[in-house]
Amino acid sequence: MNSKLESLTDFPKANLLLALTAIGVVYATIVPGMVADWSNDPNYSHGFLVPLISAYFLYQVWGELKSTPLRPSNAGLAVIVFSLLILVLGYVGTEYFTMRASLVLLIAGIVLYWFGWGVLRLTALPIAFLIFMVPIPYIVYDAIAFPLKLLVTKASVATLKLLSIPVVSEGNIIMFPQTVLEVADACSGLRSLMSLVTLSVALAFVSQKSAIKRTILIVSAVPVAIATNMFRVIVTGVLASYYGTAVAEGFFHEFAGMAVFAVAMILLFSESALLRKVGR
Repeated sequence: MNSKLESLTDFPKANLLLALTAIGVVYATIVPGMVADWSNDPNYSHGFLVPLISAYFLYQVWGELKSTPLRPSNAGLAVIVFSLLILVLGYVGTEYFTMRASLVLLIAGIVLYWFGWGVLRLTALPIAFLIFMVPIPYIVYDAIAFPLKLLVTKASVATLKLLSIPVVSEGNIIMFPQTVLEVADACSGLRSLMSLVTLSVALAFVSQKSAIKRTILIVSAVPVAIATNMFRVIVTGVLASYYGTAVAEGFFHEFAGMAVFAVAMILLFSESALLRKVGR
């Protein structure tokens, strides 16, 4: 690195092009597979938004970045080597999460090695936010989804009984006298939870200045996702008890999913507005 470089505006564009080309070659088979997951798996469709939101965060600090002195750090080289080691280990073990997550770490290492701690501090949020574009391992997904399904099932059945609707449950199966419903992964709240947490992080850093308020908004995405999906199952159960399983399939099922997510987002935006009015 040329020590005479003082800011990002002086940095050679050819070096950036070379780095992007190298990353493109190394991750040529990894990134397309991740994008395919965004397209084919509804659990991770929010992945398309993550790079755009990250770019917005970068845009917000761009003016400050251009005036930040460059202080290249050799510690970045250690991060680069470590990220490539993780990539190799993930490739050997065919562990996609590790391979994909190594890209985020590699970007952080390059920024630190070329530009220094000052630039990395300013770009920490845009870089770290990219981790939300990486689908979690399915072993983790299943470990979270099953308890959530049981929780949603028990709470929904208890509510339906309070409404004097004859119903019993076994595992994640809800049984009515004339029909049976299954609380699937989509109804557990995990699908909307992953999207809501991602968007709540973006909303928190855009709308809140206090670390405490940001934390409250982000953490609240969990009960909001679970509660709204419980409401979805309860409404579906009430309708199914009168009209059969047809209401839990086809158009209504898809519409209910979108409506529940919209309600959850409205709740988060309302909470964000309320937090901005509370305290200094």
